[in-house]
Amino acid sequence: MFKNILPVILIGLSVTGFFMFTSPLYKQLTDMAIEISSYNDALNNAQAIDNQRDVLTKKYNAIDSSNLDKLQKLLPDSVNNIRLILEIEELARPYGMVLKDIKYAVTTDASKTPTQGGTPTSATAKDYGDWDLEFSTQGIYANFLSFVKDLESNLRIVDLVNVDFSSDNGTGVNPGTQEAYKYSVKIKTYWLKP
Repeated sequence: MFKNILPVILIGLSVTGFFMFTSPLYKQLTDMAIEISSYNDALNNAQAIDNQRDVLTKKYNAIDSSNLDKLQKLLPDSVNNIRLILEIEELARPYGMVLKDIKYAVTTDASKTPTQGGTPTSATAKDYGDWDLEFSTQGIYANFLSFVKDLESNLRIVDLVNVDFSSDNGTGVNPGTQEAYKYSVKIKTYWLKP
């Protein structure tokens, strides 16, 4: 009789041992295998990103420094309001035009209201920001057209938003020979957000 009970006890101990020790250990090993698999996927993705970064770095380093300067001027990574105003003054100088009454504001997407002072107050969903600049100048019409053409062909992206003009009654540039006008100009330019 003792011989018949011993196999039953051994089977019971082995089933109990399986459920108490082997099954939890097997579940841990399965969970670890899944975790290892997810880490391997993340590692493969990181290596692919590293490879793409290396390719892009090689392409960036292959660009001539003068072309990089042109790209920076085309779409700068900051508002840089002083530089733009100086560039516009430099374009107007050959035509005897001087910038006056300069006003500027940065428009944010969140509120669509301008922020004074040239720096945005809130983040936007776009990768770039808008910057409005208003100024006035005076001169003859032909010089103003030449100035606008120079502004248009400048590397910095500039949209001419509004131009108002009024007669200067001969008190401005070249009085008595050609009629001078006072121009109020509003432009919009763009900059990349970091």
